[in-house]
Amino acid sequence: MSSGDSDLTPLRNQIDAIDSQLLKLLNERADLAKRIGHVKAKTDAPVMRPEREAQVVARLLSESLGPLPQASIVQLFREVMSACRAMERRVAVAYLGPEGTYSEQAVWSHFGRFVTAMPESTLEEVLRNVETQASDFCVLPVENSTEGSVTRTLDLLLQTGLSISGEVALPIHHQLLTNAATLASVTEVCAHPQALAQCKAWLQAHLPQARQTPVSSNAEGALMAKSSFSVAAIAGQAARERYELPALAEHIQDDASNQTRFLVLGQLKPGPSGNDRTSLILALPNHPGAVYRMLEPLAVNGVSMTRFESRPARTGRWEYYFYIDVLGHQADPNVAKALTELEAQTSFFKCLGSYPVAPLQSVF
Repeated sequence: MSSGDSDLTPLRNQIDAIDSQLLKLLNERADLAKRIGHVKAKTDAPVMRPEREAQVVARLLSESLGPLPQASIVQLFREVMSACRAMERRVAVAYLGPEGTYSEQAVWSHFGRFVTAMPESTLEEVLRNVETQASDFCVLPVENSTEGSVTRTLDLLLQTGLSISGEVALPIHHQLLTNAATLASVTEVCAHPQALAQCKAWLQAHLPQARQTPVSSNAEGALMAKSSFSVAAIAGQAARERYELPALAEHIQDDASNQTRFLVLGQLKPGPSGNDRTSLILALPNHPGAVYRMLEPLAVNGVSMTRFESRPARTGRWEYYFYIDVLGHQADPNVAKALTELEAQTSFFKCLGSYPVAPLQSVF
C-alpha cells in the first residue's frame, strides 16, 4: 500500500460510516413518507404539496454552512423528496417532446426523476393531457432570457382553466453532441432554430465550414447525429444522456446567463410558501391613463411587479391583454387587497395562480 493510499484510508472509512448513516436516515424518512401517504389517502389529499417542498428546500438552504453549493443542495433534496413522494404515488407529468429536450430536463429539475414523464407533440396536447386528467401536471416553456416569450404558451394560458402551481428557471447550457472525432470532421449542425441562434457566434468561430440545418427540436438533431460521424447536434444534458452521444464541446451558448423559464400547471392550487409569485392576465378599458391607474394598487399596497408584457387580443380593435407577474401569494393580505382593487379597474381579469418562486437550479 502506498503512502497516498494509507493517508486516504481513514478518510474513506469516515465516508463509508457517514454513507451508512445517510442510508439509515433516508429509509427512516421514506417510512415517514409512507405513513403520511396513508393519512393523505383517508382525506384524498394531493400527493404533492409544492409550497411544503419549497419550504423544506428554503429551510435547508438557510441551515447549510457549506461546502456544498446551494444548487447542489436543491438538486439532492429534490431527488430525495421525489423518491419519497413516489412511495405514495408516482406523479405523471406531461411535457413538449420528444424525449431529450430541455422541457424534459425541466420536468426532472422540478419533480425529480421518480415521476412518470409523458412527452407530447404539441403544446396544446400537453395541456389537454392534464385537462383530461391523463396526467397530474404539465410543464410549458414561457420565456427565454435571450429569445423572449413563447407566444403560443401565452395564448394557451389565456384559454386554459388550469392553475400554475410552480415554475422552473432552467439554465440553458448547450453542448455540441456528435460522434465526430474533431471539429474539422463536422460538416453539418442540426438543431432547433432558437438553439442555432443562441450559438451563432460560437458556430461562426469554431465551425464556419459546417452547414446549419434547422429541425423541429434539439432532440431530433441529436437523433440525426446519433447515426452519423459528420453530423453534430446542439442540445442539453438530457439529450446527451438519452441518446448516449459524446460532447465535443460544452457551454457553447453565446450568452452564459441564458435561461428558459417554464411554468408547471395542473388542478392544484398551492398555499403560501413564504416566497411566492402570482401571475395575472388583464385587459383594460380604452381610457386615458388606464395603464397608469392599473399599476397604482400594486404600488400603494407594496406589491412588487416582476413581469409586464402585452399581447394582441385579436379582436381587430387594437385591444391588448397584459401578462403580469407580482411577488407574493394571492392569499397574502397586501396582495389580496391589491388584486381586488386592480380587478375593479379591468374589463378582463384572470388570476393564473400563486406558486413558489423557483429555487436555484443546476444542470445534471
